[in-house]
Amino acid sequence: MRLVILGGGGFRVPLVYRALLGDRAEGRVTEVVLHDVDDDRAAAIARVLAEQGARVPDAPGVRVTADLDEALRGADFVFSAIRVGGLEGRAADERVALAEGVLGQETVGAGGIAYGLRTVPVAVDIARRVARLAPDAWVINFTNPAGLVTEAMSRHLGDRVIGICDSPVGLGRRVARLLGAEPRRAWLDYVGLNHLGWLSGLHVDGEDLLPRLLADRDLLESFEEGKLFGADWLRSLGAIPNEYLHYYYFNREAVRAYRQAERTRGAFLHDQQARFYARMRDPETAAFAAWEATRVEREATYMAHSREAAGAGERAAEDMESGGYEQVALALMRAIARDERAQLILNVRNRTTLPQLDTDAVIEVPCTVDASGARPATVSPLPGHATGLVCAVKAVEREVLAAVESGSRATAVKAFALHPLVDSVSVARRLMDGYGQAHPGLAYLT
Repeated sequence: MRLVILGGGGFRVPLVYRALLGDRAEGRVTEVVLHDVDDDRAAAIARVLAEQGARVPDAPGVRVTADLDEALRGADFVFSAIRVGGLEGRAADERVALAEGVLGQETVGAGGIAYGLRTVPVAVDIARRVARLAPDAWVINFTNPAGLVTEAMSRHLGDRVIGICDSPVGLGRRVARLLGAEPRRAWLDYVGLNHLGWLSGLHVDGEDLLPRLLADRDLLESFEEGKLFGADWLRSLGAIPNEYLHYYYFNREAVRAYRQAERTRGAFLHDQQARFYARMRDPETAAFAAWEATRVEREATYMAHSREAAGAGERAAEDMESGGYEQVALALMRAIARDERAQLILNVRNRTTLPQLDTDAVIEVPCTVDASGARPATVSPLPGHATGLVCAVKAVEREVLAAVESGSRATAVKAFALHPLVDSVSVARRLMDGYGQAHPGLAYLT
């Protein structure tokens, strides 16, 4: 099988290749095609992959191309992991938002909207090309904001595009281990939007173990989400929120931590990765060792501002284990390619799962996957407070899509103004002005 990775010079691509090296079954990937608009980054990552596969018999071949159409022809699977505007764009998104006193995180709030306005036009172009050049390919979308981008692509690819995120998987794994359960045997009763979901049950052999966790304060405050949200709030919710809901439930604290930090997350990653790719220009650099050292530092500092705001301390070692998004992607690909039934939390079209949303709205939900694709499972209804947030944020996503389709600046302003974390139409207008100056590519909004 041929796997095409769009954004093939991205820093996390070696995680995908490492997972591929461990797959020795029939019907596995035999060729990986890296496409990137930055030749130097693609070449650097190709070097890392070459070192990874050097001692592995029958390691998948790696090919690099800057021609998107060439990359897509003959693809069986396409991993879309693009970052429009690069990390410079992410850092700018954070700066513009924080100057107005609102959150600029890349998937949540003003930053997520700005990122979506830049990314959706490119993602739609990719979807149209896939439909024309590789109509039988499956697209697995890594690109953030994952739910929004997946929904934009689904308007051209239908159910053949599926969005993934490792955040719900990590949450389920932590809770299962805390309760002494094998994560692979647990069924997660989880639903929402990408980076906006709640775990309301964890079932093993028909028994829901989550009430036992909620009843034990010490146990509840011993893991990542318990430290972020606190036992009292989790008990009030009767569920464990996705870690990104910290930006909603403790928004003022999160914004304050971001504003007081020496650097935003985007600026940190920009500087860190600039050093890595600069080192890779030296042909004597041990490519994989340089990449691994950078990866460990990156993982250790994940959501550092939120943990600082919550007094949660350093990340636990087990929370930095591999087995994240690349494992979800490979499990999804195997299930489809080999018709091996799997249960995975994915971003797919709603159908009838959440009655508050229409059938085409992309949600994040447990799915049954096989050769026919991913079908959302039946989950517990969302409580009122969660329904309100989901509907509000989905309405914002739809305004972003409408703004991209129409090129309307007024509609983009409306998207900012309607977001729960942007509390003023005047602020929304200033955000649009600021992002327009920071990102010349947004000139299509008039």
